[in-house]
Amino acid sequence: MTRSFISIEKRNDNVFEVKVADSITTSHTVTVTDKDLYNLTGDSITKIQLLECSFNFLLDREPNTSILSSFYINVISKYFSDYRDGVRRWCDES
Repeated sequence: MTRSFISIEKRNDNVFEVKVADSITTSHTVTVTDKDLYNLTGDSITKIQLLECSFNFLLDREPNTSILSSFYINVISKYFSDYRDGVRRWCDES
């Protein structure tokens, strides 16, 4: 399986544009607040690292064309109940 290419650009302290290049390139505006980062990772990684981990998590489960074009990072756990555990595992391994 080919791996999608992910690029992340910071728009401001909380808002990032994530581009996923696959057979179709998609763009996603994702909000990550300091509180979200702390709640998900205990501040053990950066917001960019959290986004990389989160998009790899999502792309393991669905095509980039199915990922919402704009969302708050914590909404992922509403669609995937194992998201928080996945992030914690990834943080522990980093």
